[in-house]
Amino acid sequence: MAVYKVLLKASAAKEIDSLPNNHERQRIVERIQALSANPRPPGCDKLAVHQNRYRVRQGRYRILYEIHDHELVVTVVRVADRKEVYR
Repeated sequence: MAVYKVLLKASAAKEIDSLPNNHERQRIVERIQALSANPRPPGCDKLAVHQNRYRVRQGRYRILYEIHDHELVVTVVRVADRKEVYR
């Protein structure tokens, strides 16, 4: 299986840095790193509104990302609480 390169948008990096709980932040970072080995893990959902955009859950937070298979790149677009992530 190919290894994907994981990129973070600047806004997603700021959202991760602003999380109040260090333990939850670490779990989110580990979940994002795991996307390099398997960008479509069990439990991920493809978002209907956007092409190539997926969502994965980590606790009460959601990680939105795009997969570009032809370039082997995963770009994390947004990390936020489930109540605010789709706004």
